[in-house]
Amino acid sequence: MSYEHADATLALMKLAPVIPVMQVMDAADALAQARAVISGGLLALEITLRTPAALPAIEMLSRAFPEVEIGAGTVTTPELMEAALDAGASFLVSPGMTRRLLKAARKSPVPFLPGAATASEAMALAERGFRCMKFFPAEPAGGAKYLASLAGPLPDLVFCPTGGVDPEKARAYLALKNVACVGGSWMVAPKLIAARDYESVERLSREAAALRPAG
Repeated sequence: MSYEHADATLALMKLAPVIPVMQVMDAADALAQARAVISGGLLALEITLRTPAALPAIEMLSRAFPEVEIGAGTVTTPELMEAALDAGASFLVSPGMTRRLLKAARKSPVPFLPGAATASEAMALAERGFRCMKFFPAEPAGGAKYLASLAGPLPDLVFCPTGGVDPEKARAYLALKNVACVGGSWMVAPKLIAARDYESVERLSREAAALRPAG
């Protein structure tokens, strides 16, 4: 069974070694964060659907930065998926998968990166045609050592580890042949955003963009 956007999803993951996972509080915050990470060279942004500002931010950023992929994260229901698509999200990310969400995800008009934490979950998604997945929560689920162990029995699957990833852990993940990119929020850490230290956000984003995956 194939998934229509498998190739597009892999291409998205290869745009940059790190997808910044951004939580936004309002329009000004979203714009400032986006400008900084984009200036740093990160070209696919995941806006988590954890705040009321998320959907309006996706709509605004999609219009402001048409050359950048603006996606929605924490997509946990078909309803949230539709809302994100209506807002203009160019890709979708889920922390896990239910039967109901999986049915909707297979019909998504944009790349969908489903979450998996175990070999069984990854195999179930692969049966439905998904080759690219989010490994979440990466560190609590076993980290780089665990993910490396999946490369042998599941050689066709490609992951984006997210959850507890920092610059050092990112390097360990990106050294694996079954990792195309990582998701992280260290470049948009709450203390940096609270201090409006967007110079540091841009610097950390530039450092993240310079990382190189093994695959």
